[in-house]
Amino acid sequence: MSEKMKFEAEVQQLLHLVINSLYSNRDIFLRELVANAADAIDKARFESLTNPDISAEWEIVIEPNKKKNILKISDNGIGMTHDEVIRDIGTIAKSGTKAYMDSLTGRDVKDAPDLIGQFGVGFYSAFMVAEKIVLISKKAGDNSPAVRWESSGESEYTVSEDSRKEQGTEIHLHMKGDCKSYLEEWKIRELVKKYSDFIAYPIRMPGTEKKSDESASKEREVLNSGKALWLKPASEVSDEEYGRFYSHLSHYDNEPVSRIHYAAEGAMEFNALLFIPSKAPFDLFSPETARKGVLLYIKRVFITDEIGVLLPEYLRFMKGVVESNDLPLNVSREILQDNPQTAKIRKNLVRKILAELKRLFDKEQDKYLKFYKEFKNVLKEGVHTDSQNREQLLDLLLFESLNNEPGKMISLKKYCDAMPPAQKDIYCFFGENKEVMESSPHLEFFKKNKIDVLFMTDSIDEWILGSVNDYAGKKIKIAGKSGLDIDSFVPEEKKKDAEKKNSKYSSFLKRLAEILSPDIKEARFSSALTDSPCCLKADEFSPGPHMERLMKAMHRPMPETKYVLELNSEHSLVSAMADLYEKSPEDPRIKELTEILYDQSLLAEGKPPRNFSLFSKRLSEIMTELIKIKDK
Repeated sequence: MSEKMKFEAEVQQLLHLVINSLYSNRDIFLRELVANAADAIDKARFESLTNPDISAEWEIVIEPNKKKNILKISDNGIGMTHDEVIRDIGTIAKSGTKAYMDSLTGRDVKDAPDLIGQFGVGFYSAFMVAEKIVLISKKAGDNSPAVRWESSGESEYTVSEDSRKEQGTEIHLHMKGDCKSYLEEWKIRELVKKYSDFIAYPIRMPGTEKKSDESASKEREVLNSGKALWLKPASEVSDEEYGRFYSHLSHYDNEPVSRIHYAAEGAMEFNALLFIPSKAPFDLFSPETARKGVLLYIKRVFITDEIGVLLPEYLRFMKGVVESNDLPLNVSREILQDNPQTAKIRKNLVRKILAELKRLFDKEQDKYLKFYKEFKNVLKEGVHTDSQNREQLLDLLLFESLNNEPGKMISLKKYCDAMPPAQKDIYCFFGENKEVMESSPHLEFFKKNKIDVLFMTDSIDEWILGSVNDYAGKKIKIAGKSGLDIDSFVPEEKKKDAEKKNSKYSSFLKRLAEILSPDIKEARFSSALTDSPCCLKADEFSPGPHMERLMKAMHRPMPETKYVLELNSEHSLVSAMADLYEKSPEDPRIKELTEILYDQSLLAEGKPPRNFSLFSKRLSEIMTELIKIKDK
């Protein structure tokens, strides 16, 4: 008895896009199906270590049938049960479906042929060439009947039992009228050579029938070389082979930034072929998506690709294969991370990757910048989580700064090298972009004294600084907070003037603090401001406004920071307010002007005024008064 089921509405939409929009590179459907078959054999081969009954002469078979207009791709891998077929075939991309749909919105997907693989919809790429797909699968080592899945890529699919007895999966593609070239043997050879030549298992295609003295047999031509590139010396691998291998691993057609191919010898022997990508996948930061890392093989048996086994999570963007003969084949995935031999491999790999990134940083800046723009926030995760390699990671970070033109990025080392002798600390500032930050009153002092400030525009920046107090022996300080050692840049006269006014106008400052209570804890004159009448300054260890906005966006509770209101002792408005208070302490204009100044300071911090309608009304009244004065 067959079951008829509907795709979810979201899945129908995605199917429509896959079938009707991603037509610029239909060839990749075969790459995806062959890769799925190889994965299924990998799983079966691993299971056969403890269950010899499912062991087989592993192979993938591609059979074109021009008469029936069907292309069949089959394997003798792990197979699927009834429930697994519904779960894995009836649900496209699982939790990533919505993100995939969002990523395609407003994009010319025909110009993005490499989209399919990265979103977990490889099987459905077959609908680009097939008007109907029949999938038959039998779970290895399972006594339940085989399952048959059929769909024409519309709103429904059917699931029923099948008579298949052998373990594995076979896929029958009923080809579309304009896709019959994929039934040609030369075309199949071409695609396998291009995309799947290095697959470890033989990919066979029935050849011509040959007769012997005893019986007629049909030879199966092996289409792929099955070379494990990572086991070969780098000198024997061509750029074209590297390119095809990377394309398979990443599902991208673009070039990686760099590759690392080496054999480690000594106490721990293993082979590694790693690629540093140039393009980030859409789900790099998705907590819902199962993150896959570098593939681990032991004696040509695939063991795991779980992130954390061979590389820390912040290096999850790496693609590649590592094979070791020193690890026991029966080691479980669960204890791999705690295995001391695996830990040695992981340490070695991290060292090699960071060394290669540093080489790109020093020798090939264009390539490094291309990589950095895509993966900078992942590297910054490592600054927070990998204390052992924190210094190396800090050396790889780049930032825009106050004294450099827009777009130009500098390292922490370059910043330190350019520091004037009187500067003891590294100064940084958080904000959305360089243009907005440059106008902040907190940077007026730095502009005037030509002191450079690093601009940190990524939401993760303030978070990672929580684990970094210094660099190269210099403290990292945040402009806009207390605790800045800038006295050496302030003329003695200005410092004395601020101290004098703080004493002379102490009653005025106390009145301002009362008016703005409980929002601020203190008001004082500052020698750091040059143009603005005032600004809000947080304590050295308080979260800044950038972090507050980030936490609110994440719906995370955070106590409101109580700021200090710093006043420009030389600003005409502040001086006029102080004089007005001296003459008439109860003048209502003092309260009104103080609240306007505070609201302006909030706006400068990226926060809204306390009462926007009142703030707007007061500004309108002031503007009206100005017009009247000018008309007189």
